[in-house]
Amino acid sequence: MSFQAYLDNAEKQTGITPRAFLGLAAGKNLTKHAEVIAWLKADHGLGHGHATAIARLVTKGPEFVAAHHTDGVLHLDGLAARA
Repeated sequence: MSFQAYLDNAEKQTGITPRAFLGLAAGKNLTKHAEVIAWLKADHGLGHGHATAIARLVTKGPEFVAAHHTDGVLHLDGLAARA
């Protein structure tokens, strides 16, 4: 599964876009990978793989993820924005 697919599926499960997850994590001052994963599992019911993908986005940032995991293309504004 591609990195973007993990983000898209997490959005399908929660209704929360990747960009919104970035804002929520920032609002909670979550900066450590394990903290983000624990929060996503506990508060949003995500499985480990989906939580790990979002945690990487939160802790490394969109630019890093785009450069290292998606060939430079990363969609953060949700599925509806691409429809």
